[in-house]
Amino acid sequence: MTESNHVDPLLSALRDDNEALRDHAASRLGEVGSEAVPKLINMFLEDDCVIREAATSALVQIGEPAIDPLIEALKDDEEWAVREQAATALGKLRAIKSVEPLIDALRHDKDGGVRTAAIWALERIGHPDAVPALVEALMDATLREDAARVLKKLGDSRATDALMEGLLASNWIVRRHAAEALGKIGDPRCLDSLMQALADEDWLVRRNAAESLARFKDSRAIDSLVPLLEDENEMVRDTAEGALASLGWTPGSSRS
Repeated sequence: MTESNHVDPLLSALRDDNEALRDHAASRLGEVGSEAVPKLINMFLEDDCVIREAATSALVQIGEPAIDPLIEALKDDEEWAVREQAATALGKLRAIKSVEPLIDALRHDKDGGVRTAAIWALERIGHPDAVPALVEALMDATLREDAARVLKKLGDSRATDALMEGLLASNWIVRRHAAEALGKIGDPRCLDSLMQALADEDWLVRRNAAESLARFKDSRAIDSLVPLLEDENEMVRDTAEGALASLGWTPGSSRS
């Protein structure tokens, strides 16, 4: 039996309710290679997310031969579901050549699900070229939580100004990520912003800000940290205590 004759039965197996059979079919399709790629991409239109994920798994196992067709689908397919799943697959493949097409999708695709999938993929790849587009995404109410999370992970100083603004966002998830990210980046310009964040209404923003301030080893943060020793949240109190200890503060001592 030729490889071509193998493809259709394996594609049918990806629709089976048996997970082990789906996994086996995905593995076998990975061995078939590029011949299966177009039909697997077409399966992104399936209503059942399990089938779409099985097709994605097969494409990831095919590897390099799947990258260019997936990039083409991301850029040109008329169906948002295909573009979204193509972005997801490219993220799992972690191909550097897909970074620019994913950035373009983040900036310009008309569908929010595709843009979110592009952020997820860029997070998986972790390439610094994505930073400017992610900073722009902080301005989009539908994307800013994910963008802040990925910028936190990347820890790139180019995001400092945007993340300082993020500390003032109405979205508490954005503020949480921003407070943590700024400590990782370590730009001293954000010291005052982090000290102000110690008074945030959200306990995890306060905790993350305290933890970030400890990284700076700057005694100017002491006076702002001391009140957190009486915070209503135990984790905030414990983090403030550790931060103050790292700055050389002891009960009864002054900042100097």
